Amino acid sequence: MSAIVNSNNQPLLSVQNLHTWFELRKWGFGRAGYVRAVDGVSFDLGYKEAVAFVGESGCGKSTLARTILGLYRPTKGDVVFEGKRLSTFSSQEMRWYHSQVGYVQQDPYGALPPFMNVQRILEEPLLINGVKDKAERERRVREVLTEVKMTPVEDFLPKFPHMLSGGQQQRVVVARSMIMRPKLIVADEPVSMLDASVRVEILMLLRALQEEHHLAVSYITHDLSTVRYFSERIMVMYAAKIVETAPVNDLLREPLHPYTQALITAIPDPDANNARTFKQVPPGEPPSLINPPPGCRFHPRCPHVIKGLCDVQVPPPFEPRPKHFVECWLFK
Repeated sequence: MSAIVNSNNQPLLSVQNLHTWFELRKWGFGRAGYVRAVDGVSFDLGYKEAVAFVGESGCGKSTLARTILGLYRPTKGDVVFEGKRLSTFSSQEMRWYHSQVGYVQQDPYGALPPFMNVQRILEEPLLINGVKDKAERERRVREVLTEVKMTPVEDFLPKFPHMLSGGQQQRVVVARSMIMRPKLIVADEPVSMLDASVRVEILMLLRALQEEHHLAVSYITHDLSTVRYFSERIMVMYAAKIVETAPVNDLLREPLHPYTQALITAIPDPDANNARTFKQVPPGEPPSLINPPPGCRFHPRCPHVIKGLCDVQVPPPFEPRPKHFVECWLFK
């Protein structure tokens, strides 16, 4: 799958056959099984590239994000950053990695320590990473607050999180993610907790910062209606796997996987004349990640299932159109 690469023909981030499973235990001793939250995901993310990961709640998007961040250790597979495998990192190298990857959380209020003011919140990553010069820390804090449009800066530096609106809190979270000048931003549902009037503002802010600082961005969302503001490529996840990958306009114009088609059908229509139109959606619920079905994981809900194939064999990625990959036996 294509990605923007540097002069050494190397992507910024490479996720290789990644599995992140969580063990379930019975009362007392013994295992009750595993939750296969991420189950065989591979992709490359290029320098300066913005990629959106979309899918229903529980499909593994956030677990994938936290594994990329190094917060979860993969059960199998690896995350490679600039040619270096996270599994081989020492604690010092992991600290360096965390300075290269910014994190924008879903809940801005929960992400900010309530006992610190804005100045201290933004200084904390600089202190952890050894920036001892107080004047330099203050310069960088002021610079990043200006970039996220929190001006005049003096009005916001002494404020605590509870004194800010939801949009202002998320701007502080974005500022904190940018304070170390990372190469990659992982944004996990960054606007889902905000009012509709603020969502596009935050997405456009992130897009502007990406372009100004030449950032790569991994944008996690369940809302396909926002991805066009932010991404060049979309990866659709279902039941812990990536089932379709394509450039944004190609996928939104002509989705190929039956699950992606269902997702796009479910996007709210702003036209009031279509309010009574019944939208066909697949029956049933997403499968259990403790005991997923064999073959294609969407086959129990798929209207185009091929008996004896879809319910038996896992489909490989097919490329029916240039740069458009889909894991579906309909395209074999």
